Amino acid sequence: QVQVVESGGGLVQPGGSLRLSCAASGDTLDYYGIGWFRQAPQKDLEGVSCVSSRDGSTYYQDSVKGRFTMSRDNAKNTVYLQMDSLKPEDTAVYYCAALENWKITTVQNMCEGLPRVGPQSAFASWGQGTQVTVSS
Repeated sequence: QVQVVESGGGLVQPGGSLRLSCAASGDTLDYYGIGWFRQAPQKDLEGVSCVSSRDGSTYYQDSVKGRFTMSRDNAKNTVYLQMDSLKPEDTAVYYCAALENWKITTVQNMCEGLPRVGPQSAFASWGQGTQVTVSS
């Protein structure tokens, strides 16, 4: 069973950059899509970006398009989220989650349409979260 762990959060000024990492163990990410989600204080968990390892298709939430980029290092079994031109509204706890490829219909649905939490969660594994704070 795959397990994922996030790292790379921190405090950054508006306009700055951070790179989050989602490192997997227990199984190869060749069999999983990876999604990045975030939860700001007093807001719901939202999908930020998702990628399928089956065909490489990616999805980005409109608010992060052109600023965030997902990439992957197969040798390290790790997926990255490069976040540039950060804004205060990007402040949140960021989570990565792994979803078996066979469960993916579209990456947009992976990010927006699947049950995420509790016993009905569609995802195989969630990380513990990493805090990103964008503030001057």
